[in-house]
Amino acid sequence: MKMLRLALLLPFLGLLWLPFYDRIEPSFLGFPFFYWYQLAWVPLTSLLVLLVWKKGARS
Repeated sequence: MKMLRLALLLPFLGLLWLPFYDRIEPSFLGFPFFYWYQLAWVPLTSLLVLLVWKKGARS
């Protein structure tokens, strides 16, 4: 279970390292990479939290 909880660090690492996504290309539906990359983390983080919560409820 502790290893699964470490998955919750992924959004922090993915969003705190700004040089990784500080660019314009590739754009998606007219949005620069900088914006859609951050917006993509919203549902991904929700799914990660749901997964960890469901697995923790079974333990």
